[in-house]
Amino acid sequence: MSINERAITYAALILADEGIEITADKLATITKAAGVEVDSIWFSLFAKALSTVSITDLLNNVGSGPAAGSAPAAAAGGASSGAAAAEAAPAAKEEEAKEESDEDMGFGLFD
Repeated sequence: MSINERAITYAALILADEGIEITADKLATITKAAGVEVDSIWFSLFAKALSTVSITDLLNNVGSGPAAGSAPAAAAGGASSGAAAAEAAPAAKEEEAKEESDEDMGFGLFD
C-alpha cells in the first residue's frame, strides 16, 4: 500500500469515527493538515468508493462469516441432520476402538 493510499485510508477512518460524511474535499483537508502530499485523483476515487459503504459496518462485521441469506439454510440443514450426526459419533468411536485392539494383539504395521 502506497503512502497516498495509507494517508487517505486513515483520513477516511477519522471521518467515519467522527460520523462525518466522507467527501473528496474533507479527505484532502485532513491529508493536507497531516502534511502528506497526495495525488488529487485519490481523493475522488476514495470518496466515490466509500459513498455507498459504511466504514463502521465494515469494521464491525469483519470475519462475521457468510452472508445472512445463506445462514437460515445452513441452520435448517443442521437441525435435521443433528440427530444423524449424534448417532454416527458412537459408531465412529467403536470402529476406532477396534483398530486399537488389533494393534494391541500384534497385528500392527510397525511392531
